[in-house]
Amino acid sequence: MRVADAVTEVASRADTPHGLLRVTAPSILAEVQLIPLLSNFADLYPRIRIDLQITDRTVDLVQDRIDVAIRIANHLDPSLIAKRLGQCPSRLYASPRYLTAYGIPTRPEDLNAHRCLTYTHLGGTEWTLKNHEAQIVVPVMGGFQTNDALALKCAALSDLGIAMLPRFAADPEVETNKLVVVLPDWEPTTLGIHALYVSRRHLPMGARALIDFLATQLRDK
Repeated sequence: MRVADAVTEVASRADTPHGLLRVTAPSILAEVQLIPLLSNFADLYPRIRIDLQITDRTVDLVQDRIDVAIRIANHLDPSLIAKRLGQCPSRLYASPRYLTAYGIPTRPEDLNAHRCLTYTHLGGTEWTLKNHEAQIVVPVMGGFQTNDALALKCAALSDLGIAMLPRFAADPEVETNKLVVVLPDWEPTTLGIHALYVSRRHLPMGARALIDFLATQLRDK
């Protein structure tokens, strides 16, 4: 009987998601949303170990041996399999001190006269904004650009200028009066949050568990 119980236990453990899972995610999503969720995930799947590679650059999943890439984008690599986890609306933000010093834009064209903080992976020197009536592409420039979205948020908090940031990362700063929404009637294009992987057939059980978990946690946030 004890041998049979042991065999059953081994089979049960084999069917439980386990092992090392290599995941990559952009810095702002990792810090604000992903890492806080991993505590609950670890409680559900204690035999899964997460190796989180935080980078805003596009990673080659095969070359870097990544099981799951979490990306904020609408245009995805067609060679990869994607599952939409949620959406990422953005807005324009600046600190109260910056707006006191340089004025508050009232229309998109006013951004030409402002210090606009740019993110090299998205938007660059042009921002596309839309309201319920129109869409406009605005050329922007300023004295600061970065390839790290967390640094972009820090720059806005440090009074350097106006930044385009995800609402999940910046709205809490509005509630504490550290940032102000600029041009509230105009918003950038909403992006999707996706999990990307190479193969359905060879997707580890742990990767599937993480993707399903994040899909329930990030849906419609």
